[in-house]
Amino acid sequence: MLGAVPDGAIILFSGLGPIDEVQETLSVGVGALAGSTIMLLTIPFALSIIAGRVDIVDGEPNYLRKPKLTKQASLMDELTKTGVAVTQPIKAGGLTMVLTTIPYFLIQGPALFIHGDNEDIVKGEKWWAFAALAFCLGGLFYYLSLQLKMSHEGEDREKRVAVMKKMLKNGRVSISALHDHRDIDDGEATGLTTDYGSGDGDQSSHKISEFMKDILHSSFQTYDEDNSGALEHKEVDILFRDLNEVMSKKTKDALFKKYDVDGDGTLSFDEFALFSAELLNSKKKPETTPRDISESADDAVPQKDSKYLNSMVQNILVENEEEEMPEEFTNLPPEEQQAAIKKRAFIMCAVGTLLVVLFSDPMVDVFQEIAVRSGMPPFYVAFILAPLASNASELLSSIYYAKKKTTKTMTVSLSALQGAAAMNNTFCLSIFMALVFFRGLAWQYTAETIVILLMQLIIGIIVQGNKITFLTGVSILSLFPLSIVIVATLEAFGFD
Repeated sequence: MLGAVPDGAIILFSGLGPIDEVQETLSVGVGALAGSTIMLLTIPFALSIIAGRVDIVDGEPNYLRKPKLTKQASLMDELTKTGVAVTQPIKAGGLTMVLTTIPYFLIQGPALFIHGDNEDIVKGEKWWAFAALAFCLGGLFYYLSLQLKMSHEGEDREKRVAVMKKMLKNGRVSISALHDHRDIDDGEATGLTTDYGSGDGDQSSHKISEFMKDILHSSFQTYDEDNSGALEHKEVDILFRDLNEVMSKKTKDALFKKYDVDGDGTLSFDEFALFSAELLNSKKKPETTPRDISESADDAVPQKDSKYLNSMVQNILVENEEEEMPEEFTNLPPEEQQAAIKKRAFIMCAVGTLLVVLFSDPMVDVFQEIAVRSGMPPFYVAFILAPLASNASELLSSIYYAKKKTTKTMTVSLSALQGAAAMNNTFCLSIFMALVFFRGLAWQYTAETIVILLMQLIIGIIVQGNKITFLTGVSILSLFPLSIVIVATLEAFGFD
């Protein structure tokens, strides 16, 4: 929300001048809106792909091998055999971003067919602008509530996963104790996908395997001694033994044979997750006895039930929350702590927002003056310069996360950029529609609207695949200058 404030403030102040000049100065606002949206989806998006790319092995980005990125034999191999994985949140974010462009159609569609002098155009577009404004605001509040809900769930789950990994490593619980844990039983709440197979058993196994991927990812890398991206029989034995889970040779061999799909005598990470899922799922079946899983009753580690595990995780989370409390608040009662934290957060956000608002008005004047002195239209000046001032943080943070070269950080990087574009489509565009409606302005930005919609549609389509190659990343980078050329070409053909 706060990331969209700079662009929103520039748009607001570009539409608050004298009424006889505001139609021209509003070009600065639309330039900031178009430039910000397109820049976010091109330059940082492409640089994140380039910075976060890994080797593509057997058609899939491989995040398990070390090193993750190796020098390829040729430039073409570099372009086509390295890239990043596209996770489900990125796909969903791309779809959400495209859906939030609907208000553009509400104002642009009628604008194509309303003709006459300026007064007739303003009168004809007024209530369409109001409809777009209402849709923007409705979409904004729904989007924010959705993101807030997802962030709480995701943060809680990540904390629980981190605690459980630590408990496994320290020998406080065994893998068997996880079988009734809430992150397995409640796939919807934790974001686990369930669209796997046709039966309930398949769905359950897939949910558990996704959960096991989170829990055992670091262990898999640690025990993959030869960095091959797969575990051999011996490595699987050692891993489970160190995690307090003893299997009989018969059980291990049966599961190994079942999930070693390619028959190479090793388990890839996906195969290992399914292997672990079935092992864990067997604990939930009442007919399964300890001797089905372990060599003997004496070998088995005493199992903790799910109530113990959930209670232990919650206790550790409470301890962690207390450790994260700012030092000056630690001695306050809980109610006063919460009040103090909220007060500080509000003050910091308010001061930052105030600074942005104070500088936005002179920023509009600067862009306008640069346009006058250079002889360039204000739109192009704002299109190029406004994103540098208002979106530098998104540019730097997205590349920072991408450099970590994990699926999680790539998801954070690309989803944040899509989210920023969605905020422009709702929060920033709502300010624009309010200006058109309340100040009696005309929507004269057909070329700019076409380019904004085109670029978001292209990115929305690209992220529906399972991977994005280095070549695609370079192509996305070229879309920013190409968008300027398209706007100029459309305006030359009268789309204004």
